[in-house]
Amino acid sequence: MQIVLQGEDPVALTQAARAAERDLRTLKGVGNILSGASLVRPEVIVKPDFARAADLGVTAQNIADTLRIATAGDYEVGLPKLNLSERQIPIRVKLPDSARQDLAALERLTIPGRYGPVMLGNVATVTMDSGPAQINRLNRSRNITIEVELGQRQLGEVFAEAIELPSLKNLPAGVRRTELGDTQEMQALFGSFALAMSIGLLCIYMVLVLLFHDFVQPITILGALPLSIGGAFVALLLTGKSFSMPSLIGLLMLMGIVTKNSILLVEYVIVARRNGMERREALIDACHKRARPIIMTTIAMTAGMLPIALGFGSDPSFRSPMSIAVIGGLMTSTLLSLLVIPAFYTFVDDAEGWVHRLFKSRSATPVKEH
Repeated sequence: MQIVLQGEDPVALTQAARAAERDLRTLKGVGNILSGASLVRPEVIVKPDFARAADLGVTAQNIADTLRIATAGDYEVGLPKLNLSERQIPIRVKLPDSARQDLAALERLTIPGRYGPVMLGNVATVTMDSGPAQINRLNRSRNITIEVELGQRQLGEVFAEAIELPSLKNLPAGVRRTELGDTQEMQALFGSFALAMSIGLLCIYMVLVLLFHDFVQPITILGALPLSIGGAFVALLLTGKSFSMPSLIGLLMLMGIVTKNSILLVEYVIVARRNGMERREALIDACHKRARPIIMTTIAMTAGMLPIALGFGSDPSFRSPMSIAVIGGLMTSTLLSLLVIPAFYTFVDDAEGWVHRLFKSRSATPVKEH
């Protein structure tokens, strides 16, 4: 898990990152925690006296260029070249590396000014301190990344606990939390899951309309989906699994499996009514004759998913929530489909008949001529 803190004030950002790192270590079951704020190294800090520098005609750019050339050398394009017969060798002129720790030598560096050369010590304060080994930026703002090893825990579960920690819930002014890495992908997945479910339901509905040549009865078939989703959530709650990416994949699998059970019932009723059977008798006969294939399919699917749900095989932390969601949804949808779907079919059929009678009565009303 990656938690990214972003801000313009480096001091406040570093303090917030260190406080968050301390709080994250209190989470149970997590592994090593790494923070970019802990990676520091010694550095020379130069603080210009802008008033004095302005009087002497020295700019901050001149101070920076002088220090850069003296300690690291000029840029490659600005270096003089030694011309040989077959190549050119760049000549880099700079102070010896030992001079980086000699603050007196750095203060004696001459900087070009408006009225002539000026020593660095006259326009700036040079000190030795520690600073970040690397400055990372995201969207042009400083950021510090905190990486947490999840161990055997789920990303969504650990992330939910992490954002409730005091250091991350009450960030100082100017510091904000940004999603990145797996956490960002998880948030994007949850955000697009509703769209994926809607498109899936629309595609299933269109296929059912083509199969049954009816726009109303496919709604009855899709009525079993809420029954399965509720069972998946209950199974995850009872087993202590978090609602994460594998769980979402399991819900998408349920959409196709559960719809099949409803198709068996509704298709039998429609065919029986076309052959002259009454609606009530057709529903009872469908539940009696279609119960066996529905239960056998559920048992076979549950038996296939059970080893994965118990944690056997590779990567149980990813596959187990998916299998548990599928098993829970299948169990509840199988038990409730034989009760809810016939009743729902009755209501939908009555509503369809009422609409047909309404339009038929309106079309049969004579129009008075004047």
